[in-house]
This record gives sequence, C-alpha cells and structure tokens, in this order.
Amino acid sequence: MAERNYFSHTSPDGASFVDRARAAGYPRPGGENIAKGQRSAEQVMESWMQSSGHRANILNCRFTALGMGLDTRGWVWTQVFGR
Repeated sequence: MAERNYFSHTSPDGASFVDRARAAGYPRPGGENIAKGQRSAEQVMESWMQSSGHRANILNCRFTALGMGLDTRGWVWTQVFGR
C-alpha cells in the first residue's frame, strides 16, 4: 500500500487481500486489518480493538495464522489472518 500510494482492502488493480495473500503463497487467508498513522503497536492495537470488524478478526479463534506488516514511510499497518 505504501509503495503504491493507496490505503484500502482492495488494491488499485482490483485485487483483494485474499488475492494478494494467495499470490504470495498463502493458501487460506481469512481476514485483514489495516490502519494508517499510528506510531506504535500499542496505538494501532487500541484503534483496532475499538473497531467491531477489526476486533472480530483479532478475536476470531478460527484464525490460526497471522502475518503482520508495517511500512514506516506512511505508518501503514497490515494484519492478515488465515486458517
């Protein structure tokens, strides 16, 4: 997202987080959380936990895998959850 200058669950070419995760070799993506601007892990987690959709992803016990990314050029955070 930071490299391509967008902030969305869907990339400019129309790819979803599922499409991107599968293209990266992960076969069973299940959820994605994104955030922008928070300068610490504590801040981004507080923000996600105050959002019902993001909180649901974090607390979903069906997800057994997690990938996390941070680009500090724009403070863009991504969590991808999988099964």
